[in-house]
Amino acid sequence: MFDLRGAVVVVTGASSGLGRRFALDMAAGGALVTGVARRQELLTTLGDDMRRLSPGSSTVTCDVSDTDHFSTTLALVENEHGRIDVLVNNAGIGPPRGGTGAGLAAYRAVMETNYFAAVAGTLAVLPGMLERRRGVVVNVSSDSGRAPGPGAHEAAYGASKAALSAFTESMSFDAEERGVHLHVLYPGWVPTAMGSAALDEGMPMPPRMVRRSEEQVSRLLLARIGGPKMDIDAAPIARLAPVGRAVFPRAYRKGVRKASS
Repeated sequence: MFDLRGAVVVVTGASSGLGRRFALDMAAGGALVTGVARRQELLTTLGDDMRRLSPGSSTVTCDVSDTDHFSTTLALVENEHGRIDVLVNNAGIGPPRGGTGAGLAAYRAVMETNYFAAVAGTLAVLPGMLERRRGVVVNVSSDSGRAPGPGAHEAAYGASKAALSAFTESMSFDAEERGVHLHVLYPGWVPTAMGSAALDEGMPMPPRMVRRSEEQVSRLLLARIGGPKMDIDAAPIARLAPVGRAVFPRAYRKGVRKASS
């Protein structure tokens, strides 16, 4: 377990949902947390709550899909504190509305936030971490990236998360030999605003065995961060889906179609 006492932490997508829970729990663990998000009003409330737990914590308004602004924000945090010990790339957006009629721009927007923002953040903090031979990057992915379901809306979101998982795993090989840990967090299905919006768009309620609360996912992350396993699975049974797809492809596809109908 990574010792958070005095650690300099940045959490994106911190204004609500999992990001807010991560930021508060890490502040409670003694970290100096910078919460990054787009919504200033929610960030103000988060900042007040974090500072009651960790007086040195703060918030910054930033749309991470503007990768230049995001990289500059991280550089400012690093200049202020001398380092960034932990970066949690949690910010993300859901699938585009309109399915195949949404147009390429909508698909590109999903990739900009869910993939390129996390890549930009990782590349911004990694040199300092490697130089110090200490640090952690957590990229929040989704089981949709490992076993995507049917539908144009799932295609955009799943593709962005699959790309993020592949990027993180590739970068982790060299980094872990130099004292820096890169993790992919698979949180399962969590009843956040994004998760509930997917249900409103027609996604069936996921089975109970893959549902998790914000508190459960955050506790797991704090227990596993900086540990030897790259993947952090909140719902380990979801790992069986890619196995079923590889071993029994026809039965798997039939089952997925039935579950989604």
